[in-house]
Amino acid sequence: MHVHETNPKKTLITILIFVIIIIAGFLTLKQPKFKYQKTLDQTVAMLENKKGCFEPWQLVDVLSKVNNKVVLIDIRDKFTFGQGHIPGAENISAYDLTQDENIKHLKDLKEQGMTVVLYGEDQLQANGPCVWYRMVGFDNVKVLLGGYQYFKAHKDNLAATKKLKDYIKEIPKYDYAKVASSKDETGQVNKSSVKKPATVKRRKRATVAAGGC
Repeated sequence: MHVHETNPKKTLITILIFVIIIIAGFLTLKQPKFKYQKTLDQTVAMLENKKGCFEPWQLVDVLSKVNNKVVLIDIRDKFTFGQGHIPGAENISAYDLTQDENIKHLKDLKEQGMTVVLYGEDQLQANGPCVWYRMVGFDNVKVLLGGYQYFKAHKDNLAATKKLKDYIKEIPKYDYAKVASSKDETGQVNKSSVKKPATVKRRKRATVAAGGC
């Protein structure tokens, strides 16, 4: 004989408790801390058309206080920040960017109509945090092209960087010019420029004396 047949009240109470626990679980389920408002493709497209970028020559007005609507945030660690940084920049390590107090700070800056410019040692270091901030709704966040090292190299004449625009210098993995120079006019590889593989000469074995030891 089943339990519900002997004690239907007890079975009903058990079912009700189980249902209440499930409902309570859904009601107390924590909502995600951040909601993505833009896709990765949309954010990358924004970086490609420079809408999410801040150029070094624009720092001239920021440093001279002509433009007081920009907040610079250095995402490097405190030690590196202490060794040198852009004047007036705040220091929030990349590891602490999502902490509650820092998110609140950025929300306050957005409400005030401020533009937040992130920078790292180089541009690549700040690209990731900038993309993430944009995806979760901080459309006022931009990345400083070239990063701190580019600023440091051109800080005495930032205005001139408007014409240079050499923010990221890439080092080629292969020397394509050298490979191309090894071909003749027909496009064939010039055999005279190709090193021939070294031939290894083997020594002949000494003849063993007949008769053994």
